[in-house]
Amino acid sequence: MKKIKLGILISGRGSNMQALIKACQDQSFPAEIACVITNNGEAAGLKIAKQAGISAFVVEGRPLGTDKIHEILVQHKVDLVCLAGFMRILKADFLSKWHDKVINIHPSLLPSFKGLNAQEQALKAGVKITGCTVHYVTPEVDAGTIIVQAAVPVLPNDNIQSLSERILVEEHKCYVEAVRLIAAKIAN
Repeated sequence: MKKIKLGILISGRGSNMQALIKACQDQSFPAEIACVITNNGEAAGLKIAKQAGISAFVVEGRPLGTDKIHEILVQHKVDLVCLAGFMRILKADFLSKWHDKVINIHPSLLPSFKGLNAQEQALKAGVKITGCTVHYVTPEVDAGTIIVQAAVPVLPNDNIQSLSERILVEEHKCYVEAVRLIAAKIAN
């Protein structure tokens, strides 16, 4: 089985990256991680990537060095870029080079609660159900085509942390499923 190569972009702890690392350890999973890139040299996820034997790179600065990120992804023959808690917006010129090859995980049922603090937005809106969405990345934030979603009930006693933790459990499952679906499309 030909496996697609993933490039994962992180900014923090890398829990969604960890879910993808675990999935890729299964020989039947149709992807492998070629590299991890962070915009934060202090990101906890860097250590996780290095412990897993994955090539990891730091590309810091403002504006973000997307030319360098592009170069690293090309060098590692990446087929799909996975944003996993990557807290920078990728500009249109970068996305045009990677059209329909960049996906993101967002902690809401898009198109509801786009942008930052989605869990807080859901609580303030009083919704009874929220969740997470894996979607293709476009220049408009959290507006790309939806690949996978999972619903999470909002409980009466929820706060931002408790809701975030329950959504994160579903994020890990959804990201793995989205990569599996995309890999099947690429293989055909």
